[in-house]
Amino acid sequence: MKKLVAYITSGYPEKSFSIDLALALGESGVDTLELGVPFSDPVADGPLIEKANHKALEDGFKFTHLLEISKEVAPKVDTLWMGYFNSFYQQKMEKLIPLASKIGVNGLIIPDLPHEEAQRYNELFNSNNVANISFVAPTDSEDRIKEVVSASQKFIYMVAYTGITGSGKAEDLQPFLASIKKYTQTPVYVGFGVNEKTAKDKIKGADGVIVGSAFIDILLKDDLNYSQKISKCSDLATIIKNEINL
Repeated sequence: MKKLVAYITSGYPEKSFSIDLALALGESGVDTLELGVPFSDPVADGPLIEKANHKALEDGFKFTHLLEISKEVAPKVDTLWMGYFNSFYQQKMEKLIPLASKIGVNGLIIPDLPHEEAQRYNELFNSNNVANISFVAPTDSEDRIKEVVSASQKFIYMVAYTGITGSGKAEDLQPFLASIKKYTQTPVYVGFGVNEKTAKDKIKGADGVIVGSAFIDILLKDDLNYSQKISKCSDLATIIKNEINL
């Protein structure tokens, strides 16, 4: 069974909504949830996620809100935190990682933490049974791919193309996938540009897909009330899960 990872911006449009949405997605086919940590300059994210980040911050998002959401969600849905390193560093990593483990958060996705810099935290992650998700990109050399994936945990985040999330750019991912799988048994999930139209193509040769902007697009629609947004996101999750497992 191919896996579906869903990203949502924590605290947008508000904390209680994030909890309700996360639990609904877990019941609609989402295998793993990325709780995004709003950040002022989300450089790897497209305009939709950036807009949701800014709105959440404008509405007063605090890191404590992420913890409160996680406590409600993590016992019921496999949960990861996705954020930029400064957000986590400010919380003091030596305190944060054990706390994540205690809450039930199973991993972190930190797109701006280079593989080399991440090594200093390996023991901290490993001793608390929290995964630090590895990234690989089409611009990586074969040697670098081998190095990055050798100690990968949970899954490998395969960047579908060089750019930002939310654009459905098409490309042949098979050679890239083959070069990753040559060196690891860790599942490979495809992210960037995945939606209900592209998921079936993106999943070829991969073990899962990561979807973010397609969900955030629904959350940003002002003409939908909260229940409608949750319903549409749940329907989208079901559609994509079916598409990748046809």
